[in-house]
Amino acid sequence: MLGPGKAELLARIRDTGSISAAGRQMGMSYKRAWMLVEEMNRAFRAPVVTSTRGGAGGGGAEVTEAGEAVLRLYRAVVERAAEAAAVELAELEAMLRPAGAAGA
Repeated sequence: MLGPGKAELLARIRDTGSISAAGRQMGMSYKRAWMLVEEMNRAFRAPVVTSTRGGAGGGGAEVTEAGEAVLRLYRAVVERAAEAAAVELAELEAMLRPAGAAGA
């Protein structure tokens, strides 16, 4: 339903007012960005993004009130998970090779 990529796309749509600009910033095609928006809109009871078609005045997209709530809740979950797993994450980081170290 929602993961880091879709959350980033939502935030970028909010910031740019454009699905295509948000997708470009993330290195994805408009088609891929639009498909992800459609997936999110189908998954939630209320749409998370609304859009208007292009034309003489240009189109645009807006993250809805529901979309803002989804983004806020997702970020809260991620923050809590990171806090809860801080010890384990530190242990995993300690197991990593130093940057630039040879071998794998």
